[in-house]
Amino acid sequence: MDYSNIEAAEKGIIIKDVKNFELDHIFQCGQCFRWDKVSENKYIGAAFGRIIGVEKSGGDVVLHNCNEEDFYRIWENYFDLGTDYSMIKEKLSTDPLLKKSVDFGRGIRILRQEPFEIVISFITSANNRIPMIKRAIDKISRKWGSALEYEGRTYYAFPTPEMLKDASEEELEACGLGFRAKYVKDTVDKINRSLKGQEGYEEYNIYKIAEMDDDGCHEALQRFNGIGPKVADCIMLFSMGKISAFPVDVWVKRAMMHFYLAPDVSLKKIRDFGREKFGRESGYAQQYLFYYARENNIQVE
Repeated sequence: MDYSNIEAAEKGIIIKDVKNFELDHIFQCGQCFRWDKVSENKYIGAAFGRIIGVEKSGGDVVLHNCNEEDFYRIWENYFDLGTDYSMIKEKLSTDPLLKKSVDFGRGIRILRQEPFEIVISFITSANNRIPMIKRAIDKISRKWGSALEYEGRTYYAFPTPEMLKDASEEELEACGLGFRAKYVKDTVDKINRSLKGQEGYEEYNIYKIAEMDDDGCHEALQRFNGIGPKVADCIMLFSMGKISAFPVDVWVKRAMMHFYLAPDVSLKKIRDFGREKFGRESGYAQQYLFYYARENNIQVE
């Protein structure tokens, strides 16, 4: 466990003696789209129908607008605080090349996010830039999600499958999804039908997909239109606890070529190489590599 205990604070709780927890590393490593930096040491974000502020204070982390019940029910798992990241980093750092990335992104933690939100978010991410993804997800949340009040402002939770079931392709496109709107509409429809137990849609229940083994999960997610190997890996890693996933985007491709591989290697071969090399810790390695490559603007000649 990467903290010692929690203490009550005014309108929040304090997580004491937190290890391996740097706000910028966690919220800027490409895994989430609902967190905004509001000061040097504080972010505000929405997840699981809640809005909280997260503030780093010395060796502690303060969760504002949070009580003890919500911490143990939502946030302890969300921030993966039961995992010993020091042990993971020590193991990965035996590779001297990867150690550079681990040291650079030392405070990364892989968030355990809500699967439906992440499915829709990463379909939206295809051939898209992070500011545009954040804007689209925010518009979807404002139009169909529930209002959340915090510090005199109104925020919005990401809608449930039921809340999005009547959203038209045109409405989704107007939120900035572009060509991805038809994929999101189709995915929402299939997930809703599966959750209602409609015959012929059993394979689209994302919560049952999350319970599959890693390879089965990767294959099952790609039955949805708009989900290819990379997006499936992101969904698995960031919401389904599949830490052997190894998403390969342009930055991971550059990192792998910079450190390990020739420039003509296919994305599938990079994924297979990464999973074989890093094993059970592939997902952690991927996040350290991604963050290092992007923040240092790694280029491959």
